[in-house]
Amino acid sequence: MTFNSNREKFIFYYFPTALFILLPFFLITGPFLSDFSISLISILFLIYCFNKKNFSYFKNKYFYFFLIFWIYLIFNSLINNINFDSLKISIFYFRYGVFVVAAVALLNTDHKFMKYFYYCIIICFTVLILDGYYQYFMGENILGFKTVNNFRVSSFFNEELILGSYLSRIWPIFFGIYIFMFNSKNKLFLFIITLFVLSEVLIFLSGDRSAFFLINLSAIFIIFFSKKLLKLRLLTLLLSIFLIIIISFINPSAKERLIDQTLAQMNLSKKNSNEQENKYIFSEQHTSHYITAYRMFLDNKIIGVGVKNFRNFCGNEDYKLNELSCSTHPHNFYIQILSEIGVIGFIFLLVILFYFCKYIIKHAILRLNGKYYFSDFEICILSGIVLYLWPLVPTGNVFNNWLNIIMLLNLPFFIWSRKLIRIKKK
Repeated sequence: MTFNSNREKFIFYYFPTALFILLPFFLITGPFLSDFSISLISILFLIYCFNKKNFSYFKNKYFYFFLIFWIYLIFNSLINNINFDSLKISIFYFRYGVFVVAAVALLNTDHKFMKYFYYCIIICFTVLILDGYYQYFMGENILGFKTVNNFRVSSFFNEELILGSYLSRIWPIFFGIYIFMFNSKNKLFLFIITLFVLSEVLIFLSGDRSAFFLINLSAIFIIFFSKKLLKLRLLTLLLSIFLIIIISFINPSAKERLIDQTLAQMNLSKKNSNEQENKYIFSEQHTSHYITAYRMFLDNKIIGVGVKNFRNFCGNEDYKLNELSCSTHPHNFYIQILSEIGVIGFIFLLVILFYFCKYIIKHAILRLNGKYYFSDFEICILSGIVLYLWPLVPTGNVFNNWLNIIMLLNLPFFIWSRKLIRIKKK
């Protein structure tokens, strides 16, 4: 990006950069500020491109792929059980693609602001950890928000219960930037390691089973595929497990939520298990959602029932399994995509999954020969992306603003890093 004046540089670089840096904080406050920020970054970047008559930033395979998907969403919403909410989501979905391109352009201009983004995450994690543990021991946080549903820690998220989701999804970026910018000789090393361990334990205390599984999945991914992070990541993981075991003996409520209650809901616990009783996928409620969504898919295989339309059709007698069938979404990305945007929409997900697996396998083969396709920084970022591609776990709404933004944060860093490596090779 080039600028003709300090004013222009402030409007199109410093201001958008500040918004990007503050995204970890905005995500704690809810979807409004974070969504407003990425929208404003996208708008300012488009204005910059029009002023400079330079659209070269969009000439890459990532954006072309996104553009085709966006066009399909609009087409689907226009012809498929049209409603305002569905059409609004599809049309404004464009901002996500522009945001990623804009963020990459900002990083290409000067990536040093990553340091401030990193410090923002440190502050957010530190505050959430201090407040979260205070809430765990005192029964309420500093704002008076009480623990929810049998001592589930939520901190500033209050009744939304997404503390675990926030920490587990930001953690790979946090770890990746730390590896990129610093090393074990850094004066903050012990503090950062402590922060990593306490955040993993706090995910356990949040009672978010999906988040707890995903943070461990991320850890396994880094351990297996990184070049120099095996010992460091294994150390933080083992320390976390050690603390979790101690806490489980002292206060078994979190363990009961993650293990005992999960087994009971799946009807696998010894107390209530019966060979004649049904076994469930995660819970009876989740199973009802999945079967209902699957029935929708069978009746609408090609284009589904429409973007964000599960909630509008789950009560239909042709799809409804029982009184637990209905929700705002079926709680699984793969099943939601199949039921709402059909096989055509699912193909986009399969393409992403194919390319992800293709290059990870390539990296694994090279690793056997002492070579590496991805840097450790990229492996950390990819460990964050794998959280969204893993199919066997309950998830949020694939069209949810908050989830989309926290997912998108991985992409600019990965795309920028790949481009940087290609430049260095030349």
